Amino acid sequence: MEKSLASQVTLYHYITMFMSRNKEFVGSAGPASPGHTEDWLERVAVGASLLCLLHCLALPLLIAALPALSRLLAIPESFHLLMLLIAIPSSGVALLMGRTRHGRLWPLLVGMAGLACLTIATLFFELTPLELPVTVVGSLALAVAHVANWRLRHAQHRH
Repeated sequence: MEKSLASQVTLYHYITMFMSRNKEFVGSAGPASPGHTEDWLERVAVGASLLCLLHCLALPLLIAALPALSRLLAIPESFHLLMLLIAIPSSGVALLMGRTRHGRLWPLLVGMAGLACLTIATLFFELTPLELPVTVVGSLALAVAHVANWRLRHAQHRH
């Protein structure tokens, strides 16, 4: 379990390091550009992927450490289906808009693979030992796809 927590801390470190180096990604206080909606969608999608990872990896550890917390944080199983129903259209739109803008196919394919993993985990592996690893792989793939999509769209604007 300590190894899992260490990998989460390392992942968090790399994500915050990436975001601090790319100030535009964190949020700029300038006028809305044509890509403003796309940026907003990418930020929401990356944030949702990271929250999914946190939910999948940290919450069980927290509940195992503090069993009384499980009564306070009772999350219905329908929660996963609801999150999937939000992730599919928002990620699909953001990744397709990015594909249209930068012309690269691979972020869209990686994102589709991530969404497929999340769908399989939610619909077929719920409450089985495969649910967690398949969900984590899907969330990571989706986060990578959105970060790549964002970077490819903004790479065209750098001089």
